[in-house]
Amino acid sequence: MPNQQYIRMLESKDVIFEIFARATERKRAVGEENVYDFSLGNPSVPAPDEVKEAVMRITKNTDPVELHSYSPAGGIPSVRKAIADDLNKRFGMSYEARHIFMTCGASAALAHAFRAVCSPGETILTFAPCFSEYETYVTGAGYRFKVVPPDPASFQIPFSLTEELLTEDVAAVLINSPNNPSGVVYTTKTIEKLSEMLLRKEKEFSHPIYLISDEPYREILFSGTDSPYIARYYPNTITCYSFSKSLSLPGERIGYAAVNPAAEGADILSAVFTQISRVTGHNGAPALWQRTAAQTCMRTADLSVYEKNRNLLLRELSSYGYSIVPPGGTFYMFPKAPGGDAAAFCRKAMEKDLLLVPGNGFGCPDHFRIAYCVPTRRIEKSLPVFRELLHTAG
Repeated sequence: MPNQQYIRMLESKDVIFEIFARATERKRAVGEENVYDFSLGNPSVPAPDEVKEAVMRITKNTDPVELHSYSPAGGIPSVRKAIADDLNKRFGMSYEARHIFMTCGASAALAHAFRAVCSPGETILTFAPCFSEYETYVTGAGYRFKVVPPDPASFQIPFSLTEELLTEDVAAVLINSPNNPSGVVYTTKTIEKLSEMLLRKEKEFSHPIYLISDEPYREILFSGTDSPYIARYYPNTITCYSFSKSLSLPGERIGYAAVNPAAEGADILSAVFTQISRVTGHNGAPALWQRTAAQTCMRTADLSVYEKNRNLLLRELSSYGYSIVPPGGTFYMFPKAPGGDAAAFCRKAMEKDLLLVPGNGFGCPDHFRIAYCVPTRRIEKSLPVFRELLHTAG
């Protein structure tokens, strides 16, 4: 008999991909230039030339048997060292190769981190607005999932509410900065205050509380943004990263988990990750893309268009009357829905071939997400539709 848990999941499909399917259908019907698709966070800039050059160099100069053979479960040692060295140089850390575990993107890094520090019956706490798949990741691993309601004025951490919800059953706190869907970046002050709270709660509860930091947008930062490297501020941090956004390589599914060397159990957690891979069938990240990441991890694609798009949308939508917390990074914006019902607003927008994602799945049903990783000209053409919708909503 098919597993009933997954059959039930079919009844609650991912709204983002449902909207994306609608966009694909409408593009065929009326032409891509007439559909304003802001639904999916797919990078719109090409990978840097260094990526292509690295792939060609690696395939030319590496013995094919060695190149395509299985890599160790934790990743190729030289790759792990290269990434550790890069993080140390950029952020003043002291990672060694053994603290880096190569994964198939940030989602796999999260899957390993959850299982490494949580046990059945324990809770992972996160903050709204949050990535819509977090609950599936956490509950699918067998843990409880708890969300702190948002502070809509800033989308920084609301500490009084966090204090109430940070109970003894919480084994890990999950954060995402720069944030999907809001684009907000947690400030140094926010991270310092969170670190102080977690250290105090660890003493109160007499057990570690791990901070799992989901950072796939770390390199997409805008001018003047205060963006601390979170692991520097809290010892029990596991950083989960993907090269999908920084190098525009979402389809290659390459990333890593980095365990702060000061974390409790740092010397054994990578070994624990290998055992988790046995259970989940992860079985290692692609060898070619590990080697490519090692040679290009200090580079990024040309990410400047995202700031250009952010500035255009923020200026124009704010002038129309939309309420928006300014993004400090990513390629997302999270305005408040006119009329207060994001699902209804997004349905109206869809009728005009403007495809937006309601904030219900992100824990904020009165906001909607704009993924502005699109050509700037498409944003310019969409602006009259945004203005019209504002005046007809409510």
